[in-house]
Amino acid sequence: MKPKLYLETTVPSYLTAWPSRDLVRASHQQITKEWWETRLNHFEVFVSQFVLDEAAAGDSAAADERIRAIRDFPILDIDESVETVAEKLISSLALPSKAATDAAHIAIAAVHGMHFLLTWNCAHIANAEMAVTIETVCHDLGYSCPVICTPEELMGM
Repeated sequence: MKPKLYLETTVPSYLTAWPSRDLVRASHQQITKEWWETRLNHFEVFVSQFVLDEAAAGDSAAADERIRAIRDFPILDIDESVETVAEKLISSLALPSKAATDAAHIAIAAVHGMHFLLTWNCAHIANAEMAVTIETVCHDLGYSCPVICTPEELMGM
């Protein structure tokens, strides 16, 4: 059985973006493409309606590419349990209102028993300073916290 992975929107965004001149962004793009080509099939990958909505935003040509990359992945439900976990994450982490969807991504992954949450969002999701609080909130509400990581951290052995 493959590990279950929740794919947050930044990953398909980096995958399909025009090559960047910014060295860090260009590196993330290259790592994402390498992960997609070599590691994607090692996981059972899921998305949510939030991922689809975020991927569909912005430039229509770019949005089409993002949607095409993720359209075949199963969509996880967003229910009352997800909302409860997300609200607790927002209050516990003192997140700004603009980060509500980031908290929802974590909540969706936890409620649905994902082993991994894959993201390039290191501000409000893959943030080491928030990791203990995220894990505590998940456990206090009866859920296992997924391993939250970037594609670079999930390249395999």
